[in-house]
Parts: sequence; structure tokens; C-alpha cells
Amino acid sequence: MNSRSHLPLIITAAVCLAATSVFAQNPPATPPPAGAAPQQGRGTPGQIAIPQPCTPEQIAAAQEPASAQQAGGGRGGRGGGVPCHMPDKREGLKAGQYDAGEAALNMKLVASMRQPEGMFDPNPTPGGRSLDYANSDLAFGENGRLVLQGNFHGLIFYDVEDPSKPSLQTIVTCPGGQGDVSIWGHLAFMSVESYGRIDCAPPAAGGRGGRAAAPAAAPAAAGAAAPAAAVAGRGRGAAPADPDRMYGVRIFDITDPRKPRQVAAVQTCRGSHTHSIVTDPKDKDNIYIYVSGTAGIRSADEKAGCVADPTAPNTSSFGIDVIKVPLAHPEQAAVVNHAYVFMDANTGQIASLHGRRQGTGEPNPNPTAGCHDVTSYPFAQLLGGACAGNGLLLDTRDVVHPKRLDDVADAAFAFWHSATFNNDATKLLFSDEWGGGTQPMCQSIDPPMWGGDAVYDIQGTGDGRHLHFGGYYKMPAWQTATENCVAHNGSLVPVPGRDIMSQAFYQGGATVFDFTDPAHIQEIAYFDRGPIDADRLVIGGYWSVYYYNGYLYGSEIARGLDIFQLTPSEYLSQNEIDAAKLATREGCGGAGDLNVQCQPHYVWPNSFVVARAYLDQLTRAKALPQDRADALTAAMKDVEGASAANRRAAITRLDGLAAELVKDAATAAPIDAARMKACASTIQKHDAEVK
Repeated sequence: MNSRSHLPLIITAAVCLAATSVFAQNPPATPPPAGAAPQQGRGTPGQIAIPQPCTPEQIAAAQEPASAQQAGGGRGGRGGGVPCHMPDKREGLKAGQYDAGEAALNMKLVASMRQPEGMFDPNPTPGGRSLDYANSDLAFGENGRLVLQGNFHGLIFYDVEDPSKPSLQTIVTCPGGQGDVSIWGHLAFMSVESYGRIDCAPPAAGGRGGRAAAPAAAPAAAGAAAPAAAVAGRGRGAAPADPDRMYGVRIFDITDPRKPRQVAAVQTCRGSHTHSIVTDPKDKDNIYIYVSGTAGIRSADEKAGCVADPTAPNTSSFGIDVIKVPLAHPEQAAVVNHAYVFMDANTGQIASLHGRRQGTGEPNPNPTAGCHDVTSYPFAQLLGGACAGNGLLLDTRDVVHPKRLDDVADAAFAFWHSATFNNDATKLLFSDEWGGGTQPMCQSIDPPMWGGDAVYDIQGTGDGRHLHFGGYYKMPAWQTATENCVAHNGSLVPVPGRDIMSQAFYQGGATVFDFTDPAHIQEIAYFDRGPIDADRLVIGGYWSVYYYNGYLYGSEIARGLDIFQLTPSEYLSQNEIDAAKLATREGCGGAGDLNVQCQPHYVWPNSFVVARAYLDQLTRAKALPQDRADALTAAMKDVEGASAANRRAAITRLDGLAAELVKDAATAAPIDAARMKACASTIQKHDAEVK
């Protein structure tokens, strides 16, 4: 979420943007007129027609079994999705905080935890600070037992050893901004950007130990109505120097999650709006943290070395901070570099990148000054940078000095917010937080490609790797004027053979979609509630929706924590759901850790469950006749049930059928060929293990 919004409804309430210089890159544009031709690509206008409600004839055609639109279709691809707006069960739901109407498709709510005592304002008053008790991001650890939920007021620890019966472990009161969180083993990390103190105490009146007092027209809170207008607050650099101010990344020892203990407070010049763990395979003793600070630069009187002058060669802007954390001595963590990721490698110009004005595609006069969030992918030694006006692809082989490989801009995007790689690092999905997360950007009047996702193929090799636009996606249901809605945080759902993602859209709910083919992205599941309030915009909805160990976890800004499971459908089989549960993570933290912005690489065992998932995909795509799939399924069952005396013969028959799949792959479409080979390989490796 952005700390400033560029529309007049709310200016300082949101949670996810940067300094004024960054935010000014994408001022709002008038939506394109109905009938305007779609235009996409590198720096070109992203205008498209706004769909009108489908006619009865169009609805009937879209509901035919062969249609890809039955689950909503999504506003995806180059002109993808239905050309009109389909009726949707998410529209017209009853309002309410804890009694709102609900709509779900192919996923079920397993458990909900309401805001715990101490993490909501017991006496909310009009004009009070807007997001002081809002929930934010999630991290996972303790071998599957711990969910750590960030909050503007501190940290919330949940025990999810049984996800159907989660329990509260403890809360830590420690205000300081949105509280972005990560976990590495027994260490937890928390971003601090505003009104934070080193000792976690609440800010003193007038900003001592924090920021200046909130303006009279305060932004909307989780559970508070949005005002008609607001006035931007003072920049961080305007605050008087304070040795007790915390403005960076906190480190906690969570060996006992019931008694977290702060062990370090790493100060930075622009604070930490978000952070991402990065690893160096050659350095097992340390981890690194990339810090995206998006507020004003603090004074040199408060922190030596901070340089506010954007033209200075050592400016504290136009980059990301790199923190080195010795795992044996986290109290020694320190900033080791400010990486100028926007620098022109040929000219040395630090501020060399410009975004595009949303709607027109014209270059923005202000250079891109910082990243909102970056996602590291240690498996591929790559970094995806969502950097306000631009999307970046970077090489992290030298972790302290990341190297930019490519950058893109898109006039359909207002604010590049977050990034997600697919598992084999051949695609990079960027999300656009149009409106800053506090505004209703999913209404019938809104362009369907604005405020959603753009998927890019990663092409080339080595330093020649570059991004090529593939398609758009946006949650397709129309929301009301009292529901803040835009794309936000999500993660991969590790179904082998497919690129599937779960994603939060604030009060637009949770959506699960397949982006294997970026030109034809398809929604396959969703969950949504009605607005918190029917008459006024109250900030709420899902901040993030992440897959972890067979469940989807949704951090609800105003309501608490929700836990879901996917259910089988024509878009996702039970075999695929079961195969996802078998996936293991590698590349970032322990086996039980999950920090989505330090993206893990998923690996599947040589299991017949995984092979059956591939077969389901091949038959769904009509790439393999059903009788062939049935024969393979029966042969796998024979191997599973064979006695020791008969197992070798059963394995020989099954391996022969698998070998035929490999032959078929030679003439199949690329995606089908890959699934055929993966299915055959899984079967043959499994058979070799049980011989």
C-alpha cells in the first residue's frame, strides 16, 4: 500500500508508496473512452475499452463447457477474457465487518481469527491516525507451526500446527509503519518507516521519537471512514533530529515465539517500507536484506551519512540499501551498500530511468527514485524490482552489488508495486497498485487492465536476459465505490506443470489464477466478502494471500487472519491439489520458512501423485487421449498394488507406457511436450526407486 495516493480522496492514508518525488511519476489519467483500441508494451499506452455487461447470448456462449471463461476468465492477455462483463457472484454482497456476505468458487474458508485484543483501537475517534492497527504482510516458520502477521502497531504470532484450529501465541506492541515481516530460522525481521522508536514505545506527542503529528484531515483507517480530502504531511527529513527514532529494520530473536526479543535495530536513511531477504550461495554465514525505503531522507544530524541532495554523487535516493546479517551474531547487522539500481551503466547517471504516464504513455518528467518492493529468487540468482515507475530485472550473483539486466515501463501501470517469478524463472509478473490501495479501483467505470498484473517473459541468456510483455490480468468482479480494491501481494501455488498464483485484491478479495499462457490468463478460484460499510469507504480487505503447506493464508487488514483450502474443479484436479502439497521449498531459509519476497524454488518428489497431476493437465488440454491417460493411471495402480514377485513385470509395463509419452512429446506443443516429458520422467524415476 502507498503512503501517498495521487487522487484527492486520500493522500497520506495508504500503506505502500514512497516519497513525493517518486509518487509524482504517475499522476492519474482520464480513463480511455469506450471503444479505444488496446495498446500494450514497452512504454506504449495501455488504454483499452471498458467492457459492458454481457448480453444473454454472450453469457450463454461463455458458459459452454469448452469456454475458458466459466470461472470468471479474468481480464487477461492481449485482449484476453470475454469482450463483455460476465455476471459474478462477488457483486452485490451484503456489507459488514464480521457479518458481511461471502462468495467463493473452488476454495473454502477453513478458519478465521479476528483481530486480537491489543491490536485494534478500543476507542477510535474521527480524525485519528488512519492505519495504526491495520494488519499487513505475512511470514511463516517454525517448521510449519508459525504464522507471523505484521501490523502497523506491531507483530502478531499465530500457531498453525493445525491450520483448521489456529491459536494466538502472542502480540508484540511495536509501532513503526506497516511492519513488513520476514523469518529466517529463529530470526524475524520487521520494517520500520514512520513514528517508530528504538525501544518500541509509542510515539510521543508532536512526533518526538516518531513523525510529526498527523494532519487534521487524517486518512481512512481499518475500521474508519475515508475523508473527502486530506493534506499531505511533512516529509521525514523535516522532523527534528532524535537519537531514539527507529527508521530501518528491526531484528527479533523468536526462538520462543511466545517471548520475542529484539536483538538489533539497523538504521537506514529512508527507513524501510519493505524488505527482502537475499542469499549468496558462497556465503553460508550471512544473509542479506534489500531495503526499499520510500519516505523522505532523514537529516545527517540524525544519521551520519544521509544525503538528501538528489544531485549528489552519494545521494541516499535512487537505490536500495543492502544490509548484511551475520547469522551467528545478528546484533552486528549493518548496512554495507546503497545500490544505485537506476544508474546508467554507460554514462554513470544515477537517475536514468523514467516511467510512463498512465493512459498516455508519455515519459514522466520525474525520474524513478526508489523501489516499492523487490523479490529475490536465489535459485536463479535474480531479482524482480517493482520500482514505482518501472519494472526491473536484476542479477544478484554479486549480492552486495545487484546488476540491472533490463527495465520496462507500461502506460497501463500507475505504480509498480510487487513482483513474482514463476518457478522456472522464465516469467516475471508485476502488480500495479493504482490508487495506492486505499481507493475503489475495481468499479465498472475503471479500465480493466489498470490496477492489475502484467506478465513478462524472461528471454535471452546471461547478461542478455530481457523482459518481453506477455499479457495482463485483473480480478474480474466489479466492486463498489465503498471497497478499496487493486492488485496487491500474492504467491505461487506450487502445482507442477502450471504457473498458478494466489493474490490479494484488498476488498476485491482473494483470487487464484493460471498464468501459464500469459496471453490467456484464467481465474480458477476466488473468495470475497461484501464491503465493510455500505455507505462509506472503510479501508480493509486482503493485504496478502499466500500459499503455505497446502493452505492459503489471507491477511485481512481490518478483520484478522483467514485460512483457506483449494477444492477440485474442472480447472484444478484433486491430483494437482495433492501434488502441490508434496512440493518442498529450497533456496531461502529452512524447510519450514516462507518469505514470499525471498521466493523459494519448488521441487516435487518422484511420486505417482505428481505424475497423475501431469496426466490431468494433458487430458484437460486434449493433448493426450483419455484412454492413454487411463492406461497409464491403471498401470501406476498396478505397480502400487503389486506384490514383490509381480512388481518388476508391472514396472516394465508402466515404463513402456511412459516411454511412449516421450515419443509423443516430439510432435506436441511446447507446454504439452514439457508435461509429457515431466510425467514420463517422474514415473521412470519412481519405478527406479522401488525396483
